[in-house]
Amino acid sequence: MSSKVRSVSDDGPGARPPVPSHRWEQLFTDLEGQLAAGRAEEARWDVAELTRAERGRVALSDRLRAATGARLRIVTAHEEPLDGVVVDAGAQWVLLDLGAGRRAVVPTAAVRTVEGLGAGVAPAAGRLESALGLGHVLRALARDRTVVTVRTDAGEVTGRLDRVGADHLDLTQLTPVGRVVIVPFGALLAVVSR
Repeated sequence: MSSKVRSVSDDGPGARPPVPSHRWEQLFTDLEGQLAAGRAEEARWDVAELTRAERGRVALSDRLRAATGARLRIVTAHEEPLDGVVVDAGAQWVLLDLGAGRRAVVPTAAVRTVEGLGAGVAPAAGRLESALGLGHVLRALARDRTVVTVRTDAGEVTGRLDRVGADHLDLTQLTPVGRVVIVPFGALLAVVSR
């Protein structure tokens, strides 16, 4: 018994004409292009998100450290601006050269606005840099017996730093001679050398 298999041909009536291979190539090229565009858009979104997240971790002190050598105008609460060149900065302070041999230590907590600060960011502070707090800088001034004007939100006092504690300083005034004023770090706006 022999059976005949009938072959089905695309050439018969009602059959679709063959699709040229270049149409398939165009279809796949188009799909690949859409996929690539989607990936590029996703990458742009990821980069934007990462950039926002990175900027969100930047501290003012990191930007001030990156501004070493730059001229800035720093305004503190209830005070006139301090215009000077950034000499150094730590997590809790910035040191400005005001010119004519005068320098100012400004606690970052007292800073209200900064003009002239670029977008640069210094690398993360090392362990030693991070440990140099406001007290360390003020103890160096006390050791040198430098005459300073201490600006606070209650006014100014001039004298020599005698002692620097964990959160305050003792200043012996020049006038009246020998009178000691204690200033908490939280009240400091700037310590300016004379």
